[in-house]
Amino acid sequence: MPDPSIPRTDALGRPVRLAAPPRRIVSLVPSQTELLADLELDDEVVGLTRFCVHPDGWKAAKTIVGGTKNVNVERVRGLRPDLVIANKEENVREQVEAVAAFCPVYVTDVADVDGAVAMIRDVGALVGRAARAGRIADEVEGGFAALAAAPPASSPPASSPPRTERALYLIWRDPWMAVGGDTIISDVLERGGWANATSSRDRYPTLSDQDIDQLAPDVVMLSSEPYPFQAKHVAEVQALAPAARVVLVDGEAFSWYGSRLRHTPAVLRTLRAGGAEASGADR
Repeated sequence: MPDPSIPRTDALGRPVRLAAPPRRIVSLVPSQTELLADLELDDEVVGLTRFCVHPDGWKAAKTIVGGTKNVNVERVRGLRPDLVIANKEENVREQVEAVAAFCPVYVTDVADVDGAVAMIRDVGALVGRAARAGRIADEVEGGFAALAAAPPASSPPASSPPRTERALYLIWRDPWMAVGGDTIISDVLERGGWANATSSRDRYPTLSDQDIDQLAPDVVMLSSEPYPFQAKHVAEVQALAPAARVVLVDGEAFSWYGSRLRHTPAVLRTLRAGGAEASGADR
């Protein structure tokens, strides 16, 4: 009888049929590759993308099957996987369907922290690591719960109503791109105590210089990915939002929706306490 705890459909409602825990896994998603490593699946993971930079050493030891948007389908086929893990947003549907023609593919779709926690548990059950995945999910939930319970270091006296800073989170330059309210980054921002200045927009809106000026954010966060914002870009953005605090932030802490979320609450505490730059677990 099938184990009812093991997910039988993925985020697209597609059936995923496995007769046993997979022994040969290919991951097409960097944040989920790191999750598989933290689930102690070193022997089982045989392929990954060139953007799967965590954990250290895996890119050198595993077969690279291309990028998240240009998967080499024949290379995946040659690895003879019994499970491929993909993501609705990060991977190209046609490529995922081509892989699904010869191998079970589990597609995830994560829009917020709660969805990430559910995904961690589901992937853990799918690959035979339910207990360990449960501990990771519990740690993520506990970290964000403790963050919510602790007021910002700069909170005003209890007699004064708290003021929520409006944050503009930029992920790209030329053109400027921000994050909409339907992304996990927006959820992480809100859990950190900020209001997303572009929460009324969808996905990843493009902004003009004038848009940034009119948004008048209290803080502008320049993400380390996908665009590699650096210190030299701070003055450029400061000129567009002169009243804002402009900071560099570790994009992995905000957007990697796997086990890295265990470290995110500490990054958010540093930021909301006025830290000049957020850093992730490995930076």
